[in-house]
Amino acid sequence: MGFRLSHLSLAVSLVALALAGVAIYRNTYEAMIMNNGSPDFDLLETGAVSILTLNNEKRNSDKDNLNQQLSQESCVFSAVKGVVDSAIDNETRMGASLIRLHFHDCFVDGCDGGILLDDINGTFTGEQTSPPNNNSVRGFEVIAQAKQSVIDTCPNISVSCADILAIAARDSLAKLGGQTYTVALGRSDGTTANFTGALTQLPAPSDNLTVQIQKFSDKNFSVREMVALAGAHTVGFARCATVCVSTNVNPAAQLQCNCSATLTDSDLQQLDTTPAVFDKDYYDNLNNNQGIMFSDQVLTGNTTTASVVTTYSNNVSVFLEDFAAAMIKMGNLPTSAGAQLEIRDVCSRVNPTSVASM
Repeated sequence: MGFRLSHLSLAVSLVALALAGVAIYRNTYEAMIMNNGSPDFDLLETGAVSILTLNNEKRNSDKDNLNQQLSQESCVFSAVKGVVDSAIDNETRMGASLIRLHFHDCFVDGCDGGILLDDINGTFTGEQTSPPNNNSVRGFEVIAQAKQSVIDTCPNISVSCADILAIAARDSLAKLGGQTYTVALGRSDGTTANFTGALTQLPAPSDNLTVQIQKFSDKNFSVREMVALAGAHTVGFARCATVCVSTNVNPAAQLQCNCSATLTDSDLQQLDTTPAVFDKDYYDNLNNNQGIMFSDQVLTGNTTTASVVTTYSNNVSVFLEDFAAAMIKMGNLPTSAGAQLEIRDVCSRVNPTSVASM
């Protein structure tokens, strides 16, 4: 939001400078006519120099403003990257978790940081405890640390928690071997979250292909983009409590974790053969009928989606390019119409002055 306001301020300044230049030229010309009824070329030259000086000052001001904005953005990106890199160095799995956290935020009512809001007993139930997220999404502490890092190292810069989620996902992808991409800043944070929306809008491991296509279509994604984004499962793990549910898992998959009857097993099942590297192995596994999740393996059950799976399996560069492009598109999903927005001071709660729709 801060950057958008700076752009508006710059535009107003440019208009003011242009009007000033016109006024100088007009006054100069009128003075020349009044001097014996003929132009005074000394005055004309003076007016031209004045206009040229104003134009140069305007260009210098534009350049200074642009350099300041780039410096501010560079500070933000550096502050977030330092935290993300450290977190992944400490636990490689965190990279996949941060990519997923960004996805689960944006896919529910747009990229508004809603997933970061903690529940408040008796007052507010957000997205974190909705079934697709409960005891599953993680990385909240990394986002909190990144937000604090921005506050500490980039004074007077207002950056949303939704922006930090987007940067963290991009940096995680790059850290794990994926293709980096440009993250534009300017998102705002919501003052509420959607428990039911997380349950109905997010793709589920038991979703058949028709349901998946519809959910992605609702967000304006093509089938190819859907298959590309599913490739996020080329890194990370699933909880054994998830893959122990028969409707969630590909029956032909060779599971490597012990599924207990209690479904509280904290052991993990890797989602492809190289869970710490962002590569094409996920698609190779699908072509060998070894996709872990039911929702993954059904991508080979349709001619259109199966052809995309094969394309990515045959050419990792195409996959990486498509995934990066789809992540940019996902990171730009708009918030719900009429949503109350702000830039949160703390990512886990709304600002004290906010009137949250809870």
